[in-house]
Amino acid sequence: MTSGDDAQAAPTVFHDLDRYVAVPRLSGLALSPDGSRLVTTVSTLGPKGTSYGSALWEVDPTGARPAFRLTRSAKGEAGAAFSHDGDLYFTSARPDPDAAEGGDEPVPALWRIPAVGGEARVVLSRPGGVGGVLCARDAERTLVSAGLMAGARTETEHKALSTVRKDASVDAILHDGYPIRFWDHDLGPSHPALFVAEPDPEATEPTGPTTVDHEAPLRLRLVSEGLGRALEEQTPAVSPDGTFALTPVTVFQARGDQHTALVRIDLADGTRTTVLDDPDGEFYSPLISPDSARAVVVADSKSSPQRAPHPRLSVLDLAGGELTPLAHEWDRWSRPVAWLPDGSAVLVVADDDGRGPVFRIEVATGEVTQVTHDDATYSDVVVAPDGTVAYGLRSSYTYPSEVVRIDLAGGEVTRLSGPVERPELPGRLEEVETTTADGVRVRGWLALPDSAGPAPLLLWVHGGPLGSWNAWTWRWNPWLMVAQGYAVLLPDPALSTGYGQDFIQRGWGAWGKAPYTDLMAVTDAVEAREDIDATRTAAMGGSFGGYMANWIAGHTDRFKAVVTHASLWALDGFGQTTDAAFYWQREMTEEMGLANSPHLHVGDIVTPMLVIHGDKDYRVPIGEGLRLWYDLLAHSGLPAAEDGSTAHRFLYFPHENHWIMAPQHAKVWYAVVNGFLAQHVLGEEPAELPAVLGRTPATPAQLEAVAGSDEHDD
Repeated sequence: MTSGDDAQAAPTVFHDLDRYVAVPRLSGLALSPDGSRLVTTVSTLGPKGTSYGSALWEVDPTGARPAFRLTRSAKGEAGAAFSHDGDLYFTSARPDPDAAEGGDEPVPALWRIPAVGGEARVVLSRPGGVGGVLCARDAERTLVSAGLMAGARTETEHKALSTVRKDASVDAILHDGYPIRFWDHDLGPSHPALFVAEPDPEATEPTGPTTVDHEAPLRLRLVSEGLGRALEEQTPAVSPDGTFALTPVTVFQARGDQHTALVRIDLADGTRTTVLDDPDGEFYSPLISPDSARAVVVADSKSSPQRAPHPRLSVLDLAGGELTPLAHEWDRWSRPVAWLPDGSAVLVVADDDGRGPVFRIEVATGEVTQVTHDDATYSDVVVAPDGTVAYGLRSSYTYPSEVVRIDLAGGEVTRLSGPVERPELPGRLEEVETTTADGVRVRGWLALPDSAGPAPLLLWVHGGPLGSWNAWTWRWNPWLMVAQGYAVLLPDPALSTGYGQDFIQRGWGAWGKAPYTDLMAVTDAVEAREDIDATRTAAMGGSFGGYMANWIAGHTDRFKAVVTHASLWALDGFGQTTDAAFYWQREMTEEMGLANSPHLHVGDIVTPMLVIHGDKDYRVPIGEGLRLWYDLLAHSGLPAAEDGSTAHRFLYFPHENHWIMAPQHAKVWYAVVNGFLAQHVLGEEPAELPAVLGRTPATPAQLEAVAGSDEHDD
């Protein structure tokens, strides 16, 4: 992979890491209530190349006009939401032009762009910032999520406690329950809270009986008092009429267990009613009907070591509380995304055979109809007011997210003129499948280079494990390796979604059995192709995929190299250290954990392994990577040199989480992985490491740059 001055010579962005990390990335979609405006978020590489900044862009729903940028700042903007009268809200930590100079470092505030036009103005700022905003479709009601100090009941108390903590430079957190952290961040001392944002009468001057002051500041009114940490990592929904919100809440149980209930909050006075609660169940993803009388929710019974999750849809009557099953005979895991305006049907997305189409479910009958039929996966689907079309984001393994219009009658999908163009690919994509020894079909995608001759093969195992290789990913992008001449196999083994409940159950609690044999079966089928070089292969994966890479390394020597990222290694200790130990207890018994633990097979590992882990990984804590690294050096079957070194390598990121997020670290990740594979799979001389790792001699140009800097400093 080239970089720097060679960037312009690279045939595609996938041949050059500098160009790759600089490709703009699109996410999120908001539709104005009248259907005339679409807004999405685009992330672009910052000037120093060490972070991404986001901005809001407007896309023409008709496709006639080019997309144009709405916001611009160094801090970036996110979380777009339209009010019922067309004002556009968003959050940003950019400086308030009306604020006094100096002061504290800006935190995310709530901004508003009036529907009638004009510049964005801050309408709400507070210590700790604003998390997100939701607006009622048919009424003047805005719901804001933000952190509230555990000991505070008012905004004044929150500000006072935040100031005391900051002035004392204290970051200690005292816990009295579980969990205490999530993904890559610590929970507390503040907890999520829900507020109604409404005009501040003390700061608003009369503007006349028919004039709306679009620059008037807002104040917050707490409507979730007492819920505290029960709102951690939960997403509420606001009724179209603005009278109430539905939100999942965590119900904490004995011995660190928990389940998810559904609560209704009256937004006029904060009165709460629990509408769905089952100690052995979960209720989440509420979607409220256009008339605010019903909601579609996802309901599931708690999984166990013997029973996999099985989420299904139900319709909740919000007046009487009755819960009616919806399309329970349909063997797919679906997520509701939008009601049709007349309330007759719900649009959902679901993994399905390596894709993620949009489906329509008739509420009265439960009849399911597939709406989109392309090789793509959809998200962020919104419906036009007349119900004839929908809009959404679409991606596949041949292009990243883009904005599209969906004809709901005929299913025709039209790509709109968006802010980001599709990158040119360095190869082609094919679908592959095989039948396993137990008669089960296993399929996947195969990304192939354009070059002639048999290509070396990389087996990439997805994470989850409840997921599917069906959408574009920037973190595990196969085209970067295809650009180096590899073929990349992206299979969906047992436990993958989109193939029915039985396919998931095959691997539940038995990760080293059906998932492993499925992977080997589809690899066998691909290696039999004339365009694949079966003598030059490697296996890779992250999270569960990293677990499977570890398991593969201990059970076969067929691969020349193994790359394992953020991986589970020793299941005897992992469950108590992950950020969701309560869930792991439902995954496997102690006996099942030992039967499926890769660490017990370390002596059989004779394949060079590249271990990668981030210290801020709370999902698979760094202890897994540390124990794996020591076990490889001390106990693997790979011969060691006299100084104790081996062909194994450990790439460590002190400040990254379960994913590698910083662009400069993503370049290091791919450079090290590519060099490791080139050495062990292609038989090339060890590649020169990136200079930023500090393990290679400085070049004359680097020495000259330092010397020039020293002279300037003098």
